Parts: sequence; C-alpha cells; structure tokens
Amino acid sequence: MTEPFALAGFDLDAFIQSTLAEDLGTGGDRTSAAVIPADAQLHAVMASRDEVVVAGLPLALAFIRALDPDAHFEVVAHDGDHLPAGSALLRISANARALLTAERSALNTVQHLTGIATLTRAYVDAIHGTGAILLDTRKTLPGLRVLEKYATRMGGATNHRMRLDDGVMIKDNHIAVAGGVEAAVRAAKAAGLHDIVVEVDSLDQIPPALAAGADRLLLDNMGPPMLREAVALIAGRVPTEASGGVNLNTIRAIAETGVTYISVGRITQSAPAADIGLDFA
Repeated sequence: MTEPFALAGFDLDAFIQSTLAEDLGTGGDRTSAAVIPADAQLHAVMASRDEVVVAGLPLALAFIRALDPDAHFEVVAHDGDHLPAGSALLRISANARALLTAERSALNTVQHLTGIATLTRAYVDAIHGTGAILLDTRKTLPGLRVLEKYATRMGGATNHRMRLDDGVMIKDNHIAVAGGVEAAVRAAKAAGLHDIVVEVDSLDQIPPALAAGADRLLLDNMGPPMLREAVALIAGRVPTEASGGVNLNTIRAIAETGVTYISVGRITQSAPAADIGLDFA
C-alpha cells in the first residue's frame, strides 16, 4: 500500500507533523546532524521479530517521506497481512539523517497499531465458526481512536461506534438517573433517537427494555449460563451483545451462547506493542 493513506476523520498531515515536532523539539536531531554526513544514504529494512498482523505501515512511509521526499521504498508486506516472525515489512533507501530522525516516530506507530491488529486477530480466531462478531470499543488512547479502530479492522474486528454522536447506548448510569430501563428507553424514543442499544445486567431488565422499544441489548458482565438464558428470553427479537470480563480464555464460551456480538476493550486498551525493528541492510 503505497498510495496516500486516507481515513475518515483523520488528518494524516497534522498527525505526521505533530508527532515529528514532539520528537524533534526546537533543536532537531542533534546526534544525526553531528555524526552523519548531510548527503549520506542509508539502506534499511523494517522487519518483525514477532508473528504479527500488520497495521500502520503506510504511516511509516509518510513519516520518512515527510523528511526525505525522495526516499525509495520496496513495500514487502501490507496492512492486514498475517506474517511469521522474522518477516520483512519494508525496505528503505533514504537520506541517512532523515531516516534516523523519522525512525522512532515510524516504529512507535507501526509497533502500536500492529500490536492491536495482532491481538485482535487472536480474538477473532478464538471465536471462528461460532457466528459471533467481534466488536471494538471506545477504550482507546486520546487522539488515536481513528488509528486504533483502523488497526482492529486490520485484525478482523468490526468497529463499534466511533464517537458519542454516532450511536445511542443507554448504560447503567443513564438508567439509574432516568429512573429505570423502561423510562430511559422511552425518553430516548421521545427524543427521536433510533437504533438504541441498552445495557442490561440482569434478566429482569430484559422484558421492560424490549417492551419500551430497545433495538439491541448489551448483556453486561453475564457469565455463559446467564447469557444462554438471556439469549433464550430475547428469542431473536433484537441482536445481542456480550460485554465485560471477556478475555482470550473466556471468549469462546461466550460466543457459543448464541450472542450476536462480543465487544472487547482489551484489544485496544491492553495490546502489547509488536517487536518491530529497523536495521541496516
């Protein structure tokens, strides 16, 4: 993928410039300027030392091009590729000062996003064949939501709502303030809202939520036995989403209860960075 990287709601140029500015400060890369000749060229390879699902590689190109517009790339892998440890992702020929200056910003971004995509794929693989769909959440680093949710897509997840204004989700605190599940849903309906997701944490909240017109039920912190009861009680009238307490050890059993979706905050909140390096070639 060597074409310009475009994501809705994401300003690539602003991200590249602000990230480089954070790293360069006011004095620039003093080390490279002192020890590397201005016209020196560097040939390097970006490679993963882990088994990974790649995400963010076009951003690495953008960081390097921002400092050396004439840099040459051989793109070996693409976002979404599942690669064994030791795989090359990108071969680069660029001005040495520019490449060394851009290195940390490029690697930090690719390591972080690849880590998310890799962990996401592990969750997707864990529920393969059950029919359940993995969702991400809004548990993302401030300012990086668009990129992190892009990475979960590269890992095979489906994006949940991006922002508070592109979905309606009535959660436990809304319910407590509104005076109950039914009152909260009816208030949302009266406000002209639709596609209303309602969080319930007990079976007795399900009938009033459905009666009030909930369009989807988020079954929060229910173990597999209760999830099975909830799915049977709902009987296909609305889609269901399991959430809370989901990890790689529990997700298969949760998926096998028959829920439509499983949302997992860990895939963005707790993903370790992938071990990816840039080495002299």
